[in-house]
Amino acid sequence: MAVFSRARTIPAGTERIWELLGDVGALSSWARLVDHSCVLTTGPHGDLIGTTRRVQIGRTTLVERITEFDPPRALSYQICGLPPQLGNVVNRWVLSPTAGGTVVTLTTTVESGPGVLRRAAAALAARMPARRSAVLLDDLADRITEECHV
Repeated sequence: MAVFSRARTIPAGTERIWELLGDVGALSSWARLVDHSCVLTTGPHGDLIGTTRRVQIGRTTLVERITEFDPPRALSYQICGLPPQLGNVVNRWVLSPTAGGTVVTLTTTVESGPGVLRRAAAALAARMPARRSAVLLDDLADRITEECHV
């Protein structure tokens, strides 16, 4: 398993940040790498857990399935459509209030399965989604900061 985590303090309350994160179909409205995003299916009984969204990044189409939705604290989703050597990829956002605003942590976990070579290959390949995750964190902070200055 490979785990990459980044954190950033954003000068805003958790509720404001959650408004962007919790609107799962609107990722493309604030994430510059994402060309298009939309909800594909809703979870059982209309729950957000189990909901899937389509994310278009250039020629790559991903489907993300919400596995945790705990407003305004945590959002996790499994990413499908990445190269198979990555195995199971999960992004988890955690919002923690602090005196200066909110610490937002984005952790990417890659479970590659058994085998030393497969784990090593996954650890190298996992850097791509981890880099994209860092950009997502920056984009979220930029969007909140822009709104505060308007």
